[in-house]
Amino acid sequence: MNRHWGGWLVVLALLIGTAGCAPAATPVAPTDQPAAPRALLNVKAALFSTAGQCSACHTGIKTTGGMDVSIDTDWRSTMMANAARDPYYRASVRRETLANPLYEEFIQDKCSTCHVPMAHFTTAAAGGKTVMLDDGVFASTHPDHTLAMDGVSCTLCHQIQSEGLGTAESSSGGLLFDETKPTGERAVFGQFAVAESWVTVMQAASGFVPVQAAHTEQSAMCATCHNLFTPYITNDGKVSEELFPEQTPYTEWENSDFAEDQSCQDCHMPDAGEAVAISTVNPEKKSPFRQHTFIGGNQFMLSLLRANGDALEVTALDEQFEQTIQLTGQQLADKTATIRLTPELQGQVLNLSVKIDNLTGHKFPTSFPSRRVWLHVVVTDKNGTVVFESGDWDPKGAILGNINDQDSAQYEPHYEIITLPDQVQIYETIIGDPDGAATTTLLRAQRYLKDNRLLAAGMDKNALPAEIAVAGQASQDTDFAAGGDSVIYQVQLPGQGTYQVTVELLYQSIGYRWAENLRGEPFTNEAKTFLEMLSATPLTPARVTQAGAEIAIP
Repeated sequence: MNRHWGGWLVVLALLIGTAGCAPAATPVAPTDQPAAPRALLNVKAALFSTAGQCSACHTGIKTTGGMDVSIDTDWRSTMMANAARDPYYRASVRRETLANPLYEEFIQDKCSTCHVPMAHFTTAAAGGKTVMLDDGVFASTHPDHTLAMDGVSCTLCHQIQSEGLGTAESSSGGLLFDETKPTGERAVFGQFAVAESWVTVMQAASGFVPVQAAHTEQSAMCATCHNLFTPYITNDGKVSEELFPEQTPYTEWENSDFAEDQSCQDCHMPDAGEAVAISTVNPEKKSPFRQHTFIGGNQFMLSLLRANGDALEVTALDEQFEQTIQLTGQQLADKTATIRLTPELQGQVLNLSVKIDNLTGHKFPTSFPSRRVWLHVVVTDKNGTVVFESGDWDPKGAILGNINDQDSAQYEPHYEIITLPDQVQIYETIIGDPDGAATTTLLRAQRYLKDNRLLAAGMDKNALPAEIAVAGQASQDTDFAAGGDSVIYQVQLPGQGTYQVTVELLYQSIGYRWAENLRGEPFTNEAKTFLEMLSATPLTPARVTQAGAEIAIP
Protein backbone atom coordinates (compact mmCIF):
# COMPACT_ATOMS: atom_id res chain seq x y z
CA MET A 1 0.00 0.00 0.00
CA ASN A 2 1.23 3.46 -0.84
CA ARG A 3 0.25 6.70 0.84
CA HIS A 4 -0.15 9.78 -1.33
CA TRP A 5 -0.65 13.35 -0.19
CA GLY A 6 -3.13 15.73 -1.67
CA GLY A 7 -4.07 19.31 -2.17
CA TRP A 8 -6.60 22.01 -1.92
CA LEU A 9 -9.65 23.48 -3.66
CA VAL A 10 -11.04 20.15 -2.68
CA VAL A 11 -14.11 18.11 -3.28
CA LEU A 12 -14.15 14.40 -2.10
CA ALA A 13 -16.95 11.95 -1.54
CA LEU A 14 -18.76 11.71 1.76
CA LEU A 15 -18.18 15.43 1.97
CA ILE A 16 -19.40 18.16 4.16
CA GLY A 17 -21.16 20.14 1.55
CA THR A 18 -19.32 22.59 -0.29
CA ALA A 19 -21.79 25.34 0.58
CA GLY A 20 -23.20 27.66 -2.22
CA CYS A 21 -25.54 30.35 -3.34
CA ALA A 22 -27.62 31.28 -6.36
CA PRO A 23 -30.93 29.84 -7.50
CA ALA A 24 -31.16 28.19 -10.90
CA ALA A 25 -30.23 30.66 -13.63
CA THR A 26 -32.65 29.49 -16.33
CA PRO A 27 -35.90 27.60 -15.73
CA VAL A 28 -36.15 24.22 -17.41
CA ALA A 29 -38.36 24.60 -20.46
CA PRO A 30 -41.42 22.33 -20.37
CA THR A 31 -41.45 19.58 -22.98
CA ASP A 32 -43.71 16.72 -23.99
CA GLN A 33 -40.76 14.49 -24.74
CA PRO A 34 -38.24 13.31 -22.12
CA ALA A 35 -34.72 14.56 -22.70
CA ALA A 36 -32.29 12.10 -24.20
CA PRO A 37 -30.03 10.71 -21.47
CA ARG A 38 -26.41 11.72 -21.41
CA ALA A 39 -24.09 8.76 -21.19
CA LEU A 40 -21.99 8.18 -18.12
CA LEU A 41 -18.28 7.86 -18.75
CA ASN A 42 -17.38 4.23 -19.21
CA VAL A 43 -13.85 2.93 -18.90
CA LYS A 44 -12.14 0.21 -16.86
CA ALA A 45 -8.53 0.96 -15.95
CA ALA A 46 -5.91 -0.80 -13.84
CA LEU A 47 -6.83 0.82 -10.51
CA PHE A 48 -10.21 2.43 -11.08
CA SER A 49 -13.37 2.18 -13.15
CA THR A 50 -15.65 5.08 -14.05
CA ALA A 51 -19.28 5.30 -12.96
CA GLY A 52 -20.57 3.92 -16.23
CA GLN A 53 -19.06 0.56 -15.26
CA CYS A 54 -21.09 0.54 -12.02
CA SER A 55 -24.39 1.95 -13.23
CA ALA A 56 -25.63 -1.17 -15.01
CA CYS A 57 -26.39 -2.84 -11.67
CA HIS A 58 -26.98 0.23 -9.47
CA THR A 59 -29.56 2.20 -11.44
CA GLY A 60 -33.34 1.82 -11.52
CA ILE A 61 -33.46 1.64 -7.72
CA LYS A 62 -36.79 2.78 -6.30
CA THR A 63 -38.55 2.90 -2.95
CA THR A 64 -41.90 1.18 -2.46
CA GLY A 65 -43.50 4.57 -3.13
CA GLY A 66 -41.77 4.81 -6.50
CA MET A 67 -39.11 7.38 -5.59
CA ASP A 68 -35.99 6.93 -7.69
CA VAL A 69 -32.96 6.62 -5.40
CA SER A 70 -30.60 5.21 -8.01
CA ILE A 71 -26.99 5.79 -7.08
CA ASP A 72 -25.85 6.99 -10.50
CA THR A 73 -28.94 9.17 -11.02
CA ASP A 74 -28.40 11.02 -7.73
CA TRP A 75 -24.63 11.24 -8.12
CA ARG A 76 -24.32 12.67 -11.63
CA SER A 77 -25.76 16.07 -10.74
CA THR A 78 -23.60 16.57 -7.65
CA MET A 79 -20.41 18.55 -7.15
CA MET A 80 -18.69 15.20 -6.65
CA ALA A 81 -19.42 14.02 -10.16
CA ASN A 82 -18.50 17.41 -11.60
CA ALA A 83 -15.39 18.13 -9.55
CA ALA A 84 -13.21 18.19 -12.68
CA ARG A 85 -15.68 20.22 -14.73
CA ASP A 86 -16.06 23.08 -12.21
CA PRO A 87 -14.92 26.13 -14.25
CA TYR A 88 -14.19 28.21 -11.15
CA TYR A 89 -11.84 25.51 -9.90
CA ARG A 90 -10.02 25.41 -13.23
CA ALA A 91 -9.67 29.20 -13.35
CA SER A 92 -8.40 29.25 -9.76
CA VAL A 93 -5.77 26.59 -10.40
CA ARG A 94 -4.52 28.54 -13.41
CA ARG A 95 -4.39 31.72 -11.34
CA GLU A 96 -2.33 30.01 -8.65
CA THR A 97 0.18 28.64 -11.19
CA LEU A 98 0.65 32.07 -12.76
CA ALA A 99 1.07 33.71 -9.36
CA ASN A 100 3.69 31.10 -8.40
CA PRO A 101 5.28 29.91 -11.68
CA LEU A 102 8.23 28.20 -9.97
CA TYR A 103 5.79 25.82 -8.30
CA GLU A 104 3.47 25.10 -11.22
CA GLU A 105 4.15 21.35 -11.21
CA PHE A 106 3.68 21.18 -7.44
CA ILE A 107 0.39 23.13 -7.60
CA GLN A 108 -1.18 21.06 -10.36
CA ASP A 109 -0.19 17.75 -8.79
CA LYS A 110 -1.48 18.76 -5.36
CA CYS A 111 -4.70 20.29 -6.65
CA SER A 112 -5.44 17.21 -8.74
CA THR A 113 -5.62 14.91 -5.73
CA CYS A 114 -9.29 15.36 -5.01
CA HIS A 115 -10.77 17.00 -8.11
CA VAL A 116 -9.36 14.41 -10.55
CA PRO A 117 -8.43 11.72 -8.01
CA MET A 118 -8.59 8.63 -10.23
CA ALA A 119 -6.24 10.20 -12.76
CA HIS A 120 -4.02 11.53 -9.95
CA PHE A 121 -3.58 8.21 -8.16
CA THR A 122 -3.13 6.34 -11.42
CA THR A 123 -0.25 8.68 -12.27
CA ALA A 124 1.13 8.53 -8.72
CA ALA A 125 1.13 4.72 -8.75
CA ALA A 126 3.42 4.90 -11.78
CA GLY A 127 5.71 7.35 -9.98
CA GLY A 128 4.59 10.45 -11.89
CA LYS A 129 3.13 13.89 -11.20
CA THR A 130 -0.32 14.87 -12.46
CA VAL A 131 -0.66 17.76 -14.91
CA MET A 132 -4.17 19.08 -15.50
CA LEU A 133 -3.84 22.21 -17.63
CA ASP A 134 -2.84 22.60 -21.29
CA ASP A 135 -1.78 19.11 -22.47
CA GLY A 136 -2.62 17.54 -19.10
CA VAL A 137 -5.60 15.39 -18.12
CA PHE A 138 -8.14 18.10 -19.00
CA ALA A 139 -7.11 17.67 -22.64
CA SER A 140 -9.33 15.16 -24.49
CA THR A 141 -6.25 13.55 -26.06
CA HIS A 142 -4.69 12.63 -22.71
CA PRO A 143 -4.84 8.88 -21.95
CA ASP A 144 -6.25 9.53 -18.46
CA HIS A 145 -8.76 12.17 -19.57
CA THR A 146 -11.83 9.98 -19.01
CA LEU A 147 -10.69 8.96 -15.53
CA ALA A 148 -10.08 12.63 -14.73
CA MET A 149 -13.45 13.84 -15.98
CA ASP A 150 -15.35 11.30 -13.88
CA GLY A 151 -14.47 13.41 -10.85
CA VAL A 152 -15.02 11.83 -7.46
CA SER A 153 -16.45 8.54 -8.63
CA CYS A 154 -17.65 5.21 -7.23
CA THR A 155 -14.48 3.13 -7.28
CA LEU A 156 -12.44 6.01 -5.89
CA CYS A 157 -14.45 6.44 -2.69
CA HIS A 158 -15.25 2.79 -2.17
CA GLN A 159 -11.59 1.73 -2.38
CA ILE A 160 -10.38 4.09 0.36
CA GLN A 161 -8.71 2.02 3.07
CA SER A 162 -9.59 2.42 6.76
CA GLU A 163 -6.04 2.73 8.08
CA GLY A 164 -5.32 6.09 9.67
CA LEU A 165 -8.65 7.71 8.86
CA GLY A 166 -9.30 10.76 11.03
CA THR A 167 -5.61 11.32 11.75
CA ALA A 168 -3.35 14.13 10.59
CA GLU A 169 -1.56 11.68 8.31
CA SER A 170 -4.70 10.92 6.33
CA SER A 171 -5.82 14.55 5.98
CA SER A 172 -4.95 16.87 3.09
CA GLY A 173 -5.68 14.17 0.56
CA GLY A 174 -3.83 11.38 2.35
CA LEU A 175 -5.96 8.70 0.74
CA LEU A 176 -4.76 5.15 1.05
CA PHE A 177 -5.45 2.48 -1.59
CA ASP A 178 -4.45 -1.16 -1.92
CA GLU A 179 -2.21 -1.24 -4.98
CA THR A 180 -0.73 -4.65 -4.17
CA LYS A 181 -3.60 -6.83 -5.38
CA PRO A 182 -4.04 -7.32 -9.12
CA THR A 183 -6.98 -6.07 -11.11
CA GLY A 184 -10.00 -8.21 -10.37
CA GLU A 185 -9.07 -8.96 -6.77
CA ARG A 186 -9.16 -5.57 -5.05
CA ALA A 187 -11.87 -4.82 -2.50
CA VAL A 188 -14.55 -2.18 -2.74
CA PHE A 189 -15.97 -1.28 0.67
CA GLY A 190 -19.59 -0.73 1.62
CA GLN A 191 -21.77 -0.66 4.70
CA PHE A 192 -23.64 -3.91 4.04
CA ALA A 193 -22.60 -7.54 4.15
CA VAL A 194 -22.83 -9.31 0.77
CA ALA A 195 -23.67 -12.99 0.47
CA GLU A 196 -20.90 -15.07 -1.09
CA SER A 197 -22.97 -15.89 -4.15
CA TRP A 198 -23.46 -12.21 -4.88
CA VAL A 199 -19.77 -11.48 -4.21
CA THR A 200 -18.99 -13.79 -7.09
CA VAL A 201 -21.51 -12.04 -9.34
CA MET A 202 -20.14 -8.59 -8.58
CA GLN A 203 -16.55 -9.65 -8.95
CA ALA A 204 -17.33 -11.15 -12.35
CA ALA A 205 -19.27 -8.09 -13.48
CA SER A 206 -17.06 -5.31 -12.12
CA GLY A 207 -13.67 -6.77 -11.34
CA PHE A 208 -13.98 -5.74 -7.68
CA VAL A 209 -14.72 -7.76 -4.54
CA PRO A 210 -17.42 -6.27 -2.27
CA VAL A 211 -16.39 -6.15 1.41
CA GLN A 212 -18.43 -4.87 4.35
CA ALA A 213 -16.56 -2.10 6.18
CA ALA A 214 -17.73 0.21 8.98
CA HIS A 215 -15.43 3.07 7.98
CA THR A 216 -17.65 3.97 5.01
CA GLU A 217 -20.25 5.21 7.50
CA GLN A 218 -17.86 7.33 9.56
CA SER A 219 -17.09 11.03 9.36
CA ALA A 220 -13.37 10.24 9.34
CA MET A 221 -13.88 9.13 5.74
CA CYS A 222 -14.59 12.76 4.89
CA ALA A 223 -11.52 14.09 6.64
CA THR A 224 -9.16 12.77 3.98
CA CYS A 225 -9.88 15.84 1.89
CA HIS A 226 -12.01 17.98 4.17
CA ASN A 227 -9.27 18.63 6.64
CA LEU A 228 -6.96 20.44 4.30
CA PHE A 229 -3.66 22.07 5.24
CA THR A 230 -1.52 23.82 2.65
CA PRO A 231 1.96 25.35 2.68
CA TYR A 232 2.51 28.92 1.51
CA ILE A 233 5.22 30.73 -0.41
CA THR A 234 7.35 32.84 1.91
CA ASN A 235 8.63 36.31 1.02
CA ASP A 236 11.97 34.81 -0.03
CA GLY A 237 10.23 32.49 -2.51
CA LYS A 238 10.46 29.27 -0.54
CA VAL A 239 7.76 26.78 0.43
CA SER A 240 6.94 27.13 4.12
CA GLU A 241 7.27 24.31 6.60
CA GLU A 242 4.31 25.81 8.44
CA LEU A 243 0.89 24.78 7.10
CA PHE A 244 -2.22 26.90 6.68
CA PRO A 245 -5.65 25.43 7.61
CA GLU A 246 -7.37 26.12 4.29
CA GLN A 247 -10.50 24.19 5.23
CA THR A 248 -11.27 22.15 8.34
CA PRO A 249 -14.94 21.09 8.54
CA TYR A 250 -13.99 17.72 10.02
CA THR A 251 -12.11 19.29 12.95
CA GLU A 252 -15.01 21.72 13.40
CA TRP A 253 -17.39 18.76 13.58
CA GLU A 254 -15.07 16.96 16.05
CA ASN A 255 -15.30 19.96 18.38
CA SER A 256 -19.09 20.27 18.18
CA ASP A 257 -21.95 18.51 19.92
CA PHE A 258 -22.73 16.75 16.64
CA ALA A 259 -19.69 14.50 16.99
CA GLU A 260 -21.51 12.59 19.73
CA ASP A 261 -24.37 11.25 17.62
CA GLN A 262 -24.43 12.64 14.05
CA SER A 263 -22.02 11.94 11.23
CA CYS A 264 -21.33 13.91 8.08
CA GLN A 265 -23.24 11.25 6.17
CA ASP A 266 -26.37 11.77 8.28
CA CYS A 267 -26.85 15.24 6.78
CA HIS A 268 -25.20 14.97 3.39
CA MET A 269 -26.25 11.43 2.39
CA PRO A 270 -29.81 11.26 3.75
CA ASP A 271 -31.48 7.95 4.53
CA ALA A 272 -34.00 6.86 1.89
CA GLY A 273 -36.42 6.16 4.75
CA GLU A 274 -36.88 2.48 4.03
CA ALA A 275 -34.99 -0.62 3.01
CA VAL A 276 -34.21 -0.80 -0.71
CA ALA A 277 -32.55 -3.25 -3.04
CA ILE A 278 -29.27 -1.48 -3.81
CA SER A 279 -28.62 -3.59 -6.90
CA THR A 280 -30.92 -4.46 -9.77
CA VAL A 281 -29.62 -8.03 -9.81
CA ASN A 282 -29.91 -8.68 -6.06
CA PRO A 283 -33.48 -8.38 -4.69
CA GLU A 284 -32.41 -8.36 -1.03
CA LYS A 285 -33.35 -5.04 0.57
CA LYS A 286 -30.91 -3.16 2.79
CA SER A 287 -31.37 -0.43 5.38
CA PRO A 288 -30.44 2.29 6.09
CA PHE A 289 -29.74 3.09 2.47
CA ARG A 290 -27.95 6.40 2.09
CA GLN A 291 -28.83 8.37 -1.01
CA HIS A 292 -25.85 9.55 -3.02
CA THR A 293 -27.16 13.11 -3.32
CA PHE A 294 -24.22 14.64 -1.40
CA ILE A 295 -26.32 17.68 -0.56
CA GLY A 296 -24.38 20.71 0.63
CA GLY A 297 -25.23 24.29 -0.21
CA ASN A 298 -23.62 25.06 -3.56
CA GLN A 299 -26.69 26.10 -5.50
CA PHE A 300 -24.66 28.62 -7.49
CA MET A 301 -22.25 26.16 -9.09
CA LEU A 302 -24.96 23.56 -9.61
CA SER A 303 -26.96 26.23 -11.47
CA LEU A 304 -23.95 27.22 -13.53
CA LEU A 305 -23.24 23.59 -14.44
CA ARG A 306 -26.83 23.09 -15.50
CA ALA A 307 -26.91 26.26 -17.58
CA ASN A 308 -23.70 25.25 -19.38
CA GLY A 309 -24.19 21.49 -19.53
CA ASP A 310 -23.21 21.02 -23.16
CA ALA A 311 -20.13 23.23 -22.96
CA LEU A 312 -18.95 21.52 -19.77
CA GLU A 313 -19.91 18.04 -21.00
CA VAL A 314 -21.85 17.11 -17.89
CA THR A 315 -23.58 13.73 -17.78
CA ALA A 316 -26.59 14.93 -15.78
CA LEU A 317 -29.80 16.12 -17.40
CA ASP A 318 -31.31 19.51 -16.59
CA GLU A 319 -34.05 17.88 -14.51
CA GLN A 320 -31.45 15.98 -12.47
CA PHE A 321 -29.63 19.20 -11.72
CA GLU A 322 -32.94 20.83 -10.88
CA GLN A 323 -33.70 18.13 -8.33
CA THR A 324 -30.28 18.55 -6.70
CA ILE A 325 -30.68 22.33 -6.69
CA GLN A 326 -34.08 21.98 -5.00
CA LEU A 327 -32.71 19.57 -2.40
CA THR A 328 -29.87 22.00 -1.75
CA GLY A 329 -32.34 24.83 -1.25
CA GLN A 330 -34.32 22.72 1.20
CA GLN A 331 -31.17 21.92 3.16
CA LEU A 332 -30.24 25.59 3.35
CA ALA A 333 -33.76 26.62 4.37
CA ASP A 334 -34.58 23.83 6.83
CA LYS A 335 -31.31 22.56 8.32
CA THR A 336 -28.81 25.41 8.29
CA ALA A 337 -29.76 28.38 10.48
CA THR A 338 -32.59 30.29 12.13
CA ILE A 339 -33.06 33.95 13.08
CA ARG A 340 -34.83 35.39 16.12
CA LEU A 341 -35.64 39.10 16.41
CA THR A 342 -36.12 41.10 19.60
CA PRO A 343 -37.09 44.71 18.86
CA GLU A 344 -37.13 47.36 21.61
CA LEU A 345 -37.92 51.07 21.39
CA GLN A 346 -36.19 53.84 23.29
CA GLY A 347 -38.06 56.89 22.17
CA GLN A 348 -37.57 56.95 18.40
CA VAL A 349 -34.53 54.68 18.47
CA LEU A 350 -35.10 51.06 17.50
CA ASN A 351 -32.75 48.60 19.20
CA LEU A 352 -33.10 45.43 17.16
CA SER A 353 -31.42 42.30 18.51
CA VAL A 354 -30.80 39.71 15.80
CA LYS A 355 -29.95 36.25 17.14
CA ILE A 356 -28.64 33.67 14.66
CA ASP A 357 -28.59 29.98 15.53
CA ASN A 358 -26.31 27.73 13.50
CA LEU A 359 -27.96 24.34 12.98
CA THR A 360 -25.07 22.69 11.14
CA GLY A 361 -22.42 20.41 12.62
CA HIS A 362 -19.55 22.70 11.62
CA LYS A 363 -18.91 26.40 11.19
CA PHE A 364 -21.25 28.18 8.84
CA PRO A 365 -20.09 28.80 6.24
CA THR A 366 -17.47 26.08 6.23
CA SER A 367 -14.83 24.67 3.89
CA PHE A 368 -13.33 26.70 1.01
CA PRO A 369 -12.64 30.31 2.09
CA SER A 370 -14.50 31.96 -0.79
CA ARG A 371 -17.77 31.44 1.08
CA ARG A 372 -19.60 34.07 3.09
CA VAL A 373 -22.87 34.66 4.95
CA TRP A 374 -24.30 38.03 5.88
CA LEU A 375 -27.29 39.83 7.37
CA HIS A 376 -29.54 41.92 5.17
CA VAL A 377 -31.64 44.19 7.40
CA VAL A 378 -34.37 46.47 6.04
CA VAL A 379 -36.66 48.84 7.94
CA THR A 380 -39.55 50.45 6.03
CA ASP A 381 -42.34 52.83 7.01
CA LYS A 382 -46.05 52.27 6.44
CA ASN A 383 -45.69 53.49 2.83
CA GLY A 384 -42.92 51.01 2.09
CA THR A 385 -40.22 53.68 2.06
CA VAL A 386 -36.87 52.37 3.26
CA VAL A 387 -35.66 54.24 6.35
CA PHE A 388 -32.69 51.92 7.02
CA GLU A 389 -30.94 49.16 5.07
CA SER A 390 -27.74 47.23 5.70
CA GLY A 391 -26.47 44.36 3.56
CA ASP A 392 -28.13 44.92 0.20
CA TRP A 393 -26.30 43.59 -2.88
CA ASP A 394 -25.91 44.58 -6.51
CA PRO A 395 -26.53 42.48 -9.65
CA LYS A 396 -22.87 41.39 -9.75
CA GLY A 397 -23.08 39.89 -6.25
CA ALA A 398 -21.17 42.64 -4.42
CA ILE A 399 -22.47 43.55 -0.97
CA LEU A 400 -23.24 47.25 -0.75
CA GLY A 401 -21.26 48.81 2.08
CA ASN A 402 -18.74 45.96 2.23
CA ILE A 403 -15.33 47.59 1.90
CA ASN A 404 -13.65 44.37 0.69
CA ASP A 405 -15.86 44.27 -2.40
CA GLN A 406 -14.66 47.79 -3.20
CA ASP A 407 -11.03 47.43 -2.12
CA SER A 408 -9.33 44.03 -1.88
CA ALA A 409 -6.82 45.36 0.66
CA GLN A 410 -9.52 46.13 3.24
CA TYR A 411 -12.31 44.12 4.86
CA GLU A 412 -15.37 44.57 7.02
CA PRO A 413 -14.83 44.05 10.76
CA HIS A 414 -16.99 41.87 12.97
CA TYR A 415 -19.68 44.04 14.60
CA GLU A 416 -21.43 43.84 17.96
CA ILE A 417 -23.53 46.97 17.26
CA ILE A 418 -24.45 48.38 13.85
CA THR A 419 -25.63 51.98 13.58
CA LEU A 420 -24.92 52.91 9.95
CA PRO A 421 -26.19 51.50 6.63
CA ASP A 422 -22.66 50.96 5.30
CA GLN A 423 -21.82 48.64 8.20
CA VAL A 424 -22.53 45.01 7.28
CA GLN A 425 -22.31 41.93 9.47
CA ILE A 426 -20.53 39.37 7.29
CA TYR A 427 -19.58 35.94 8.62
CA GLU A 428 -16.49 34.96 6.63
CA THR A 429 -12.77 34.31 6.54
CA ILE A 430 -10.24 36.89 5.36
CA ILE A 431 -6.85 35.39 4.53
CA GLY A 432 -3.63 37.16 5.42
CA ASP A 433 -0.33 36.72 3.56
CA PRO A 434 3.07 36.63 5.33
CA ASP A 435 3.04 40.46 5.38
CA GLY A 436 -0.38 40.54 7.03
CA ALA A 437 -2.12 41.84 3.89
CA ALA A 438 -5.48 40.47 2.78
CA THR A 439 -5.25 38.05 -0.15
CA THR A 440 -7.19 35.47 -2.13
CA THR A 441 -4.03 33.77 -3.45
CA LEU A 442 -3.98 30.44 -1.61
CA LEU A 443 -0.24 29.87 -1.88
CA ARG A 444 0.28 33.13 0.01
CA ALA A 445 -2.20 32.19 2.74
CA GLN A 446 -0.30 32.30 6.05
CA ARG A 447 -3.11 32.97 8.57
CA TYR A 448 -6.64 34.24 9.01
CA LEU A 449 -7.02 37.95 9.67
CA LYS A 450 -10.73 37.41 10.27
CA ASP A 451 -12.70 34.25 11.01
CA ASN A 452 -16.08 34.98 12.51
CA ARG A 453 -17.95 32.17 10.84
CA LEU A 454 -20.85 31.01 12.98
CA LEU A 455 -19.79 28.32 15.46
CA ALA A 456 -21.64 25.03 15.75
CA ALA A 457 -23.35 24.01 18.98
CA GLY A 458 -20.83 22.82 21.54
CA MET A 459 -17.85 24.70 20.10
CA ASP A 460 -16.12 26.51 22.98
CA LYS A 461 -14.41 29.40 21.23
CA ASN A 462 -11.93 29.78 24.09
CA ALA A 463 -10.78 26.17 23.84
CA LEU A 464 -10.75 25.47 20.11
CA PRO A 465 -7.65 24.02 18.44
CA ALA A 466 -5.51 26.65 16.73
CA GLU A 467 -6.52 25.52 13.25
CA ILE A 468 -10.19 26.39 13.85
CA ALA A 469 -9.77 29.30 16.27
CA VAL A 470 -11.87 32.44 15.97
CA ALA A 471 -9.81 35.28 14.48
CA GLY A 472 -10.32 39.01 14.74
CA GLN A 473 -12.82 41.02 16.74
CA ALA A 474 -15.31 38.17 17.12
CA SER A 475 -12.92 36.59 19.63
CA GLN A 476 -13.74 39.46 22.02
CA ASP A 477 -17.50 39.46 21.40
CA THR A 478 -19.25 37.70 24.29
CA ASP A 479 -22.40 37.21 22.19
CA PHE A 480 -20.39 35.33 19.56
CA ALA A 481 -20.36 31.86 21.08
CA ALA A 482 -21.22 28.19 20.61
CA GLY A 483 -24.23 27.84 18.33
CA GLY A 484 -24.39 31.32 16.86
CA ASP A 485 -24.20 35.06 17.36
CA SER A 486 -26.24 38.12 18.34
CA VAL A 487 -25.86 41.58 16.87
CA ILE A 488 -27.69 44.81 17.74
CA TYR A 489 -28.95 47.23 15.09
CA GLN A 490 -29.62 50.75 16.38
CA VAL A 491 -31.89 52.65 13.98
CA GLN A 492 -33.13 56.22 14.36
CA LEU A 493 -36.75 56.16 13.21
CA PRO A 494 -38.11 59.39 11.70
CA GLY A 495 -41.24 59.73 13.82
CA GLN A 496 -44.64 58.32 14.73
CA GLY A 497 -46.06 55.44 12.77
CA THR A 498 -45.78 51.75 12.05
CA TYR A 499 -42.55 50.24 10.74
CA GLN A 500 -41.80 46.86 9.20
CA VAL A 501 -38.50 45.08 9.89
CA THR A 502 -37.21 42.31 7.62
CA VAL A 503 -33.99 40.40 8.27
CA GLU A 504 -32.48 37.85 5.87
CA LEU A 505 -29.44 35.60 6.30
CA LEU A 506 -27.85 35.40 2.84
CA TYR A 507 -25.16 33.11 1.48
CA GLN A 508 -22.68 32.98 -1.40
CA SER A 509 -20.39 30.06 -2.16
CA ILE A 510 -18.11 32.35 -4.19
CA GLY A 511 -17.81 35.82 -2.74
CA TYR A 512 -17.59 38.77 -5.14
CA ARG A 513 -13.89 39.43 -4.44
CA TRP A 514 -12.94 35.80 -5.11
CA ALA A 515 -14.62 35.92 -8.52
CA GLU A 516 -13.58 39.47 -9.39
CA ASN A 517 -9.88 38.80 -8.82
CA LEU A 518 -9.95 36.43 -11.80
CA ARG A 519 -10.31 39.51 -14.06
CA GLY A 520 -6.74 40.55 -13.32
CA GLU A 521 -3.80 40.21 -15.67
CA PRO A 522 -2.95 37.95 -17.29
CA PHE A 523 -6.52 37.24 -18.34
CA THR A 524 -6.54 33.49 -18.93
CA ASN A 525 -8.78 31.31 -21.05
CA GLU A 526 -10.01 29.55 -17.91
CA ALA A 527 -10.93 32.88 -16.30
CA LYS A 528 -12.63 34.02 -19.52
CA THR A 529 -14.71 30.84 -19.62
CA PHE A 530 -15.82 31.14 -16.01
CA LEU A 531 -16.56 34.87 -16.18
CA GLU A 532 -18.60 34.48 -19.37
CA MET A 533 -20.67 31.81 -17.63
CA LEU A 534 -20.89 34.03 -14.55
CA SER A 535 -22.41 36.84 -16.62
CA ALA A 536 -25.41 34.59 -17.32
CA THR A 537 -25.52 32.98 -13.86
CA PRO A 538 -24.71 35.86 -11.50
CA LEU A 539 -23.65 35.57 -7.87
CA THR A 540 -27.16 36.08 -6.55
CA PRO A 541 -27.12 35.05 -2.89
CA ALA A 542 -29.25 32.25 -1.50
CA ARG A 543 -31.61 33.15 1.31
CA VAL A 544 -30.94 30.76 4.16
CA THR A 545 -33.62 32.09 6.49
CA GLN A 546 -35.53 35.26 7.30
CA ALA A 547 -37.61 36.85 10.02
CA GLY A 548 -39.79 39.94 10.37
CA ALA A 549 -41.31 42.22 12.99
CA GLU A 550 -43.62 45.22 13.22
CA ILE A 551 -42.79 48.28 15.33
CA ALA A 552 -45.20 51.07 16.22
CA ILE A 553 -44.34 54.50 17.64
CA PRO A 554 -47.56 55.97 19.07
